[in-house]
Order: sequence, then C-alpha cells, then structure tokens
Amino acid sequence: MFEIVFLGTSASAPSVHRGLTSQIVLRGEHRFLIDAGEGTQRQILSSGLGFKRLDRILITHGHLDHILGLGGLISTFVRWEAMDKILIAGGKSALGRINDLLFGVVLKGKYPPVEITLQPLTEGLIFDEGDFTVTAFPVYHRAPDCYGFVFEEKSRRPFLPEKADELNIPPGPWRGELVNGREVTLPDGRVIDPEMVLGAEQPGTKLVHVGDAGRTDNLLDVARDADCLVIEATYLETEKELAEQFGHLTARQAGELALEAGVGTLILTHISRRYRADQVLEEAREVFPRVYVARDFDRFQIKRGDVLKL
Repeated sequence: MFEIVFLGTSASAPSVHRGLTSQIVLRGEHRFLIDAGEGTQRQILSSGLGFKRLDRILITHGHLDHILGLGGLISTFVRWEAMDKILIAGGKSALGRINDLLFGVVLKGKYPPVEITLQPLTEGLIFDEGDFTVTAFPVYHRAPDCYGFVFEEKSRRPFLPEKADELNIPPGPWRGELVNGREVTLPDGRVIDPEMVLGAEQPGTKLVHVGDAGRTDNLLDVARDADCLVIEATYLETEKELAEQFGHLTARQAGELALEAGVGTLILTHISRRYRADQVLEEAREVFPRVYVARDFDRFQIKRGDVLKL
C-alpha cells in the first residue's frame, strides 16, 4: 500500500487555491518528496506531515516551478532538522540548476553538517527497499532529461491459513517462516514446504507518477495495469495546439492514456489557472470514468485494485 499527498497542484504559477508542484509518496516509514515548487516547505508544514525522514527527493525535471522551493527547504533542513544526509535525484540538466541554486546561492561559502548528494538519474532502478522498488523512466517534455517514477510492491504469494489448519501447523514462528518462503520442521518432526501453504503469486500495488509531459505514446508500457496513474492535465482540448507547443497534455489525452493502459484510477494535477477543476474533470471523464482532479492537501491511499481518497 502507498499513500500520496499533494502539496501543490498548480501549473507554472501559483493561484489563490493551488501551490506549485510537489507531492509526497509514503510507504510505511519511507517518504519520498517528488518535486519542490516555490513554497513547498510551508505546504509540508500546513499538511501536518512535517520534515521528519524527508531525506529523499525525486525531481521530474529542472523547470523552476518544480525546483525553486528546494532553496528554502534545504536551508531549513541544514539549519534546523536532524538529518545526516539528503539525496536529490534528477536528470543531469535539473541537477545542474539545483547545484547552482543550492551551492551557488543558498549555501554559498558554507559547509553544512549535512551530506547533500545530487544523484543523476538514468532509466531503471533507483531504490530497492526489500518489499517495494522505485524506478525511473524517461518522459518527453520541453526540458531535457525528464523522468517519471514507478513505485511498485514486489509480487507475493499469500499465506493460506486454511491449508495450514488442515496440516495442523501450530501458530507461532513456523507460520512466519513459511510466509517468508522457508521450509520448517514442526515440533512433531514433520517437515513443511512453503509450497504446501502458499497461494499463487499476486502482483503488488503499482503507482506511476508523471510530471510534465508532452506525449503519451512512450508512457503506455510503463503505465500499463497501474493501480494509480498521477499525471499532468495542464490544458483542455480547446487549446490542444498550445499544449503541443509547450510540451503539455490535455485532460482528454491523460484520460485516453489511462484507458489504453488499463489503469485503475487516474489522478490529474498541474492544473492551469485558466480552468476550473470541474472542467478538467468533465473532459477526462468523457473517456475514462475513474478520475480525480487533485487539490492541494488531497491525500490518497493506493492498494492493489483500489484507490481511496482519505
């Protein structure tokens, strides 16, 4: 199970009701900040999440509405937050701008007691946390080196308690070992193989996050069968030419991608101030019914086959 909290959902510039782009993905004790538009640290505090364990930051691309908030955020982390290290992962172009912002302005001439690592992204695995992974994939936008992210639980074989009961396997550590796929010897001397009590392999929860994007054909495979797809919807079809000119999507294009990829639920963000949320929602729902338009501080719980707005 994953959760995602939207800190900022506006496109390009903030509005009265929407801050600039930023989200936090949570999985147990793990937290990942995706993008940090201007004002992100205040949005984190307003959300009630706080800064604790927020030491891994993923950047979709280097446009200022996605990175400018890193200045204040890192300044606060360095001065007040008890963090030993901070990792910022992004494309080479984005990291170049972030390096200039942090070490040329915010921390210029200072040597903070926090280890700050700028990690260039390539397509593939970023983190392996044992029971879930985070991978990066390329995205087309006007900026170079743009990336999206897949958060995916590893497949698992469910423990079948009815089978264990039939075999008279007592409660306790033996069942735990079998759940983890290890053979056990019971107190009565019987040897139980995991195959005897585990069901068929089931895929884990899959959350796909795309920042700004100018096309969807190259996203079809990575989004396929995702339980939740988070993606931009900066324009409506009436201004599709502008969307193409600036490397963005319309709400309809996002809905068409979700439909073709067999996505469970679509969440739209990066909303232009020129549209109302209900207009964006209506256009996307013309082609895909299970869709939300995110607002600042919206929180969603994502399970295999189910997305719940909290």
